Amino acid sequence: MRFEYAKNISNAKYGVNIYEFDAKKSSMEQINKIKELIYNNNIVVLKNQNLTPKEYVNLGKMFGKVETYYESMYHHPEEKEIFVSSNINKNGKNTGVPKTGNFWHADYAFMENPFSFTLIYPRIVPKKKRGTYFIDMAEAYRNLPPELKDNVRNLTSCHSVRRYFKIRPSDVYRPICDLLEEVENKTPPAFHPATFTHPVTGETILYISEATTYELRNAQDHPVNRDLLQRLLEATGQLDTTYQNPLIHMQTFSETDLIIWDNRRMIHRSLHTNTPEPAESHRITVYDEYPFC
Repeated sequence: MRFEYAKNISNAKYGVNIYEFDAKKSSMEQINKIKELIYNNNIVVLKNQNLTPKEYVNLGKMFGKVETYYESMYHHPEEKEIFVSSNINKNGKNTGVPKTGNFWHADYAFMENPFSFTLIYPRIVPKKKRGTYFIDMAEAYRNLPPELKDNVRNLTSCHSVRRYFKIRPSDVYRPICDLLEEVENKTPPAFHPATFTHPVTGETILYISEATTYELRNAQDHPVNRDLLQRLLEATGQLDTTYQNPLIHMQTFSETDLIIWDNRRMIHRSLHTNTPEPAESHRITVYDEYPFC
């Protein structure tokens, strides 16, 4: 394998490109090296990949325990472990779901046990506008004013999927109250430390996101002033609609790239084209051998 480290504009640790990696012949020694690079550089891009869905899943399993997404409408028709984001209509039917992730979030933050790594394999990339924005929430925490660091310490962040739940074909004509009740029963709120220590790097992570964090609570389980959450979202760049905040990193990719990132510390937001260009990407999510926090 040959490594090429990305040039950083800020102190955030963004990116290693890896060349000459053959996923079909990869060894655990290589995988462990890649994991080390992910922990220490946040994003790794495996260049020049050409994998079948089965080969992609097999690669994911080398990184840890692959989890199948809980909603079947996102599943790849051949390999259910692959989450499909696609606006392509095939034989009168959509595979996967279009325009997923167009909001700041960490994958599975709304569940009790979020993932460690996210793998994205773009299959069809628009020519004009496509990519993913990232914020390193360890770097974001380091840049907080001392007052905000003091205020968020020892709080609990409350997360829910309710704001961005995708309506399924089977939900058409259902009463909204029934749908909301099902969402709350299937994915009840999840509670995580608002700050925690990364189990590998030892850095402090600020664990909030615009999409899923709806409340912060103190040690007595009482909600704190909502203004604190808004101030934290603003300080971390998540309310910047121009995406010019120095904490925001834009990652572009091609159809032969396979992107892997640290889901503990990275929140992300998809950049979707406003044109009718076809777009499709395949996601696999993995638990590593460490506790999430």
